[in-house]
Amino acid sequence: MEFFEFIKNNFMHVAPILISGVIAGAIVIERAQTLFKTYSIQNADSFYDRIRDLVSRGQLNEAVALCNQFAGKPSADLIKSALERAHQPEELIMNSIELARNKYAEKIQKRTNYLATIANVATLLGLLGTIAGLIESFSAVGHADPQQKAALLANGISTAMNATMMGLGVAVPCMILFSFFINKANRLTAELESAGLMVMDSIMVFSLGNQSQTRGQS
Repeated sequence: MEFFEFIKNNFMHVAPILISGVIAGAIVIERAQTLFKTYSIQNADSFYDRIRDLVSRGQLNEAVALCNQFAGKPSADLIKSALERAHQPEELIMNSIELARNKYAEKIQKRTNYLATIANVATLLGLLGTIAGLIESFSAVGHADPQQKAALLANGISTAMNATMMGLGVAVPCMILFSFFINKANRLTAELESAGLMVMDSIMVFSLGNQSQTRGQS
């Protein structure tokens, strides 16, 4: 109850911190949904093995259809873009892989860095509230009766510490979640790199096999 009373009595000091916390919460929900559900492929190794097997047998249309089942997943879309150019020169295939990788690498990292910024801002806002609270308390003590000085000083210090606590209460979870999301984003980016190498290798093996068959028939 004392904490809510503090918010009520010092709303102008804590409002920016509360707004920062709300914005951070919205970013956390969006990033968790995107990184762990929208962009992640369950049993990714099995998916890659099926793609590799289909491409090696020349069933490119089936491989594309399999990628369509995972539409919106960065790795699946990257593989699909390469398969759609499988009969084109190697340079064009690499270009499609590079374009898809750059497109999704930016989306994977999107908004995550805002959490670190909010953590720093919330800490500074808490410090600002602390300083403002101390200034008010010492100003009040300077004009108070001797009997009231101790109570006013104690109340002012309590207000200042509560401001610090609120700032850190927003900043600490933001930094923890920032590290968590950055780690996941890095794994997804590495997965994109692996998917590009895998599909390119599979297409090259398929192309070389076709060339060998053609030479053998001639």
